Amino acid sequence: MSNSKQAVLTSMNIWNIEDKELLSLLIAREGGKTTRRIIDKLLNKPYNKHQLAKKLKLDYKTISHHIDMIEEHDYATKVTIGKITYYQPSKKLFNSLDEYKFIKEYLKNNK
Repeated sequence: MSNSKQAVLTSMNIWNIEDKELLSLLIAREGGKTTRRIIDKLLNKPYNKHQLAKKLKLDYKTISHHIDMIEEHDYATKVTIGKITYYQPSKKLFNSLDEYKFIKEYLKNNK
């Protein structure tokens, strides 16, 4: 992250974030914490729903619900290899990555 962008984000109020859709997805819902955990995993490498359920110790139905929501908002894309569908971060998420990190930091410091 560039110093100027870091300075802007540091001085920002959480409600001044441009990507209101991301803000809503992550903090304006009860399941925002689970959604953030899934996005964090996807930022490291692509996963399928079963892998995420096992890695995050959540049931498949919960993972499926959150992945579907993340994908519906275009923050993840799916790639099918053979019979297995993997999910990875979308360009939209990468374009909002600084704001995503800011939201996570804000939540960490304002529990």
